[in-house]
Amino acid sequence: MNGSLPLPFEASSDAARDLRWLLDRLVDEVPGLLSVAVVSADGLPLLTTVPRPRRSRSATDPRGSTGDLATIVSGLASLTGGAATLMDGGRVRQTLVAMNAGNLLVMTISDGSLLGVYAEPDADMGLVAYHMALFVGRAGHLLTPRLRAQLRSAAHAEPPARTEPLAQRGWRS
Repeated sequence: MNGSLPLPFEASSDAARDLRWLLDRLVDEVPGLLSVAVVSADGLPLLTTVPRPRRSRSATDPRGSTGDLATIVSGLASLTGGAATLMDGGRVRQTLVAMNAGNLLVMTISDGSLLGVYAEPDADMGLVAYHMALFVGRAGHLLTPRLRAQLRSAAHAEPPARTEPLAQRGWRS
């Protein structure tokens, strides 16, 4: 089990299931990921994972809810976007915050949506960034205004069982 939260019932369209499947693959394939969030341009969490416990027994588990990562990702994107504006640096494509107890990497998906990952301090950030870039490339076309609206409105509904529609259609990475 990958620890992702199932999709709310109202957001169970093919595009929503495909996006969830892509997020599940990201979490399953990249060692050292502790928590992942897809955040809308206006800062609302669209999809998140359940925080995983750390591999190291001496370290503590990630604190807070899955919404905390979405809040941090949104705030960090706002801060770095403001800095880029002040410095005439153009659009921010990714941000890395390296900490003693973990790494936070944020990438722009499309239309201002964001992918944020919190990883173990010893995670291979090159590998993490590579898989995040694959996710961004694949998920960008799925995050239509309609899907974002579905995911926002379905935040508190009952979830359906996990599905893997892209795999059933022969999706190859």
